[in-house]
Amino acid sequence: MAIYRSRFEPSRYLDKPYVMLGLNVVAAPTDAEAALLFSSLQQAFVNLRTGHPGPLPPPVENYADGLDPSARSILGQALSCAVVGSPETVRRGLDAFLSRTKADELMVTAQVFDHAARVRSFEILAEANRALSRAA
Repeated sequence: MAIYRSRFEPSRYLDKPYVMLGLNVVAAPTDAEAALLFSSLQQAFVNLRTGHPGPLPPPVENYADGLDPSARSILGQALSCAVVGSPETVRRGLDAFLSRTKADELMVTAQVFDHAARVRSFEILAEANRALSRAA
């Protein structure tokens, strides 16, 4: 992003740099519930990167605890910027990510196995975003 911003040349389409980033966010009423929901995405990344792609798996309690170093490395690389947690944890995580990246726009995804929990995750995220907007 620093290179893009420093070397940006205005055009008829854009007069200044514009950074749009993707971010995985899984929100739930508690940090523990969000961590459980997040385990589906963790499993999916490990499965994909080890040659076993498939549908999004259901959540597993303490999934990351039983992983070998190679799988932990996969998750550390693929999901290092993910924001996972309760409403307050998500608000702080979003604020930190935006402060660090200075992104102009975020595209957010939430790979949550249960549809109702996925919808609730986006609702919590929207509430966190509104809180950040009011604080700005």
